[in-house]
Parts: sequence; structure tokens; C-alpha cells
Amino acid sequence: MSAAPKEFSGGASGEFAPARIATEGLDASHGVVLYLDDISVSFDGFRALNKLSLAIDVGELRCVIGPNGAGKTTMMDVITGKTRADSGTAFFGQTIDLAQLTEAEIAHAGIGRKFQKPTIFEQHSVFENLELSMKMDKRVRKSLFARLDSAQQDRIAEMLTLIRLADSASRQAGLLSHGQKQWLEIGMLLMQEPRLLLLDEPVAGMSDEETERTAELFLTLAGKHSLVVVEHDMAFIGRIAKKVSVLHEGSLLAEGTLEQVQADPRVVEVYLGR
Repeated sequence: MSAAPKEFSGGASGEFAPARIATEGLDASHGVVLYLDDISVSFDGFRALNKLSLAIDVGELRCVIGPNGAGKTTMMDVITGKTRADSGTAFFGQTIDLAQLTEAEIAHAGIGRKFQKPTIFEQHSVFENLELSMKMDKRVRKSLFARLDSAQQDRIAEMLTLIRLADSASRQAGLLSHGQKQWLEIGMLLMQEPRLLLLDEPVAGMSDEETERTAELFLTLAGKHSLVVVEHDMAFIGRIAKKVSVLHEGSLLAEGTLEQVQADPRVVEVYLGR
């Protein structure tokens, strides 16, 4: 796979202000929102990623599977700037070189990440969690005197409906069920208006009903957002996935529909047969 065109002209990460990212915007005119090309990462001699190449289309919902230690978390760390690749390139759209940005700048550019354990403001209400996550000027003076206008209130109301928490808007977030906390955190990420969402084992610990509702939510989001879902629940993957990427020992082992990868002898040997 060829790397994205290197039209990016930003300097070092300290020179690349979030305001500039917002002004330039994401160029995904070629239909691909994320390029990883020959990405390698090593930790103390252990190669976590080994020339990994991956492309995610605009509006795609991609599932990524693989055994523990396959490199799934390291892949997401590289995309979000938490870990720097030893070699290879990572582009967001055609022009944004992720290696040039800090974690905060990558988030501002439009990449949101959800970890397995939900991170919410448990002492605040569901509504307040969404309000605090809204994409706006967070400088102290602005925040102290901010009042939601009607458009912002409508935006939160729409999000509450989307994540099925409209009836719990005034409820303290810490009192929600595990699944509801997961939905709230997804809603908080969506308030930042990301183009790409990275979701790490989003249905772990959920009830069957919550898992089904989460599948419906993801299918609703696909198209408007691009989603990369790392998950072990094969029934859930079967519900949402059109394309599955299988990682093994830091490399892309197989890719295709769920039926295709399940029938691949290499995948059965290293993952599904365990």
C-alpha cells in the first residue's frame, strides 16, 4: 500500500496549533480517512507493530480483531499520538501527518478514542457531562460566563436521544449502569464532532440488551463518522462488521468479511481456534 501524499506542511508539534488544524480541515477527498503505512514500533526489543499497513475509508465501520499481544492497542496509541512509531507513516486524510502532532492536537483534528473503561464525570449529571464535552472555547473566562444557546441545547438533546439517555439527563452519571456509562462516554466523544472514532472493546461487561443497543448505535454512526472497533465479542462483530482486519504479532494477517477471515486457516490457527 502506498503512503498518503505528503502535502502536509506543518512544522514541529509545538508549531502546529490546533487553530491551524481547524482552519485547514481534513482532506479526505480521496475517500480514505486514515492511512497507516509500514508502521513499526518496538519496546525494549519486543516488536509490538511490524510494518503494519491499514487504510480506513470515510464513513467506514471497521472491526479489528486478534489475540492478546497482536498490536491492537499499540496501533491505537500510534494513531492518537500516545506512542511514536519507529518507522512508517500515519496520515489522517491526505494532508495531516499524525507524527507531527501532539495527542491534544490529534484529538482537536478530529480523532476521538474510547478506552475500555468508561471515563466520565461521575458527580455530574448526564446532561452536564455532555455540556462539558461540547466543542467550544474552554478558556476559563469563557467557561465561567458561558450560557448555552438554543442551538447548543438542541445539540445536547439530540445526543441524549441518540445515546438513549434522554430519560436520564438529570441523573448523576455515577449512578448509571455500566452500559449506560459506555454510551455516555461515546456521546461525550461525539460532542467533539470527531471524523474518526477508535473504540476499544466497547461492549465488554455489557448485558445482551445493552450490547444489541450498542450495535444499533454504531450502525447509526457509520457513514457520518468513521469507526474502528477493537473487540473480542464475535457475535457483536458479526452484527456490525462489513470488513474485519485481523492482527497477529504486530502485522496485518488477514482482511475481509467476517465469514472470509473466519474461514482463513491462518486466522483459525492463531486466534479463532484458541
